[in-house]
Amino acid sequence: QVQLVESGGGLVQAGGSLRLSCAASGSIFSFNTMGWYRQAPGHERELAAAMTTSGSTNYADSVKGRFTISRDNAKNTVYLQMNSLKPEDTAVYYCNVHWRRLGKQYDYWGQGTQVTVSS
Repeated sequence: QVQLVESGGGLVQAGGSLRLSCAASGSIFSFNTMGWYRQAPGHERELAAAMTTSGSTNYADSVKGRFTISRDNAKNTVYLQMNSLKPEDTAVYYCNVHWRRLGKQYDYWGQGTQVTVSS
């Protein structure tokens, strides 16, 4: 079983910054992708940023240049530094870890943390 514990959400004014953290524990395959998805009211969940164990990253176009994802593989922890926040960044942010092994997909989610950006 894998557990993801998120922290760092909150309320911030437009132009401000927040840093999200997510610590994973349990039986985690060494080669995986950890990332952050977000879901705003009335919208589908979407990828914000993700990073593989080897350091490859993927960002949504809407956050490029403002958000930076990083991870500590030894701690199975992923971070999301969010700068120049905009009201449209308001959403519940979910941590995710996934990998594929021996033909089977493994996909785990955190409980979500609210990020609210006021104008």
